[in-house]
Amino acid sequence: MENKPSILYVDDEEINLRLFKLTFRRDFNIITAASAEEGMHILETQKIDVVVTDQRMPEITGVEFLKKINDKFPDIPPNRLMVSGYAHDDDIEEAFQNYRLYKFVQKPWNAENLKKIIIESIHDNYGK
Repeated sequence: MENKPSILYVDDEEINLRLFKLTFRRDFNIITAASAEEGMHILETQKIDVVVTDQRMPEITGVEFLKKINDKFPDIPPNRLMVSGYAHDDDIEEAFQNYRLYKFVQKPWNAENLKKIIIESIHDNYGK
């Protein structure tokens, strides 16, 4: 497991967390968080290679979560992805410009495409 990149997936819906973990656990060390607060705690205590977040969550948006990460941990994780069915173009553009959003993926996501994007984001940061 040490050789697998660590992916933090933050989503307020338990079914999405389980599906993500089941889908990608063979390729990545998947750590899930049901809230931005839990996600921030994980970032404080574990090495994470990529953050994947939902945009629409009850207590905070994905863009606001990325801003908090940027403010507290400007250099980690190196790449950030957003997976969501709901997003305003202005919010997403703000995340790309200011909070190191690597890609926005529309829900429902395709497992092979999302896996490719995650691997791409890791390679773009760490080199192949």
